[in-house]
Amino acid sequence: MWLLREGEHDVGSLAGTVGAARPAVSQHLAKLLLAGLVSTRRDGRRALYRARGGHVRRLVAEVLYAADHQVTGAAEHD
Repeated sequence: MWLLREGEHDVGSLAGTVGAARPAVSQHLAKLLLAGLVSTRRDGRRALYRARGGHVRRLVAEVLYAADHQVTGAAEHD
C-alpha cells in the first residue's frame, strides 16, 4: 500500500519491489480492489493499481507512522 499511495504500479513491478511472487501480489491486489482501497486502470494489456483517493493515502501514511512510533518508542501525539 505504501508504494500504491505514491503512484501507479503494475503487478510485476510491485512483485519485484517487495520480493513476492506475482500470483500472491495479484491476489492481494484483488482483495484490496474488492475492499475499495485501490483503484485500477488499463494501459494496453497491463492493469495499473494505485491507492484510491486522498483518504486512503493519508490513512496508509498514518498507520505506518503509528507503527514507527511503536517500534522506535517515540511519544504518541494527537
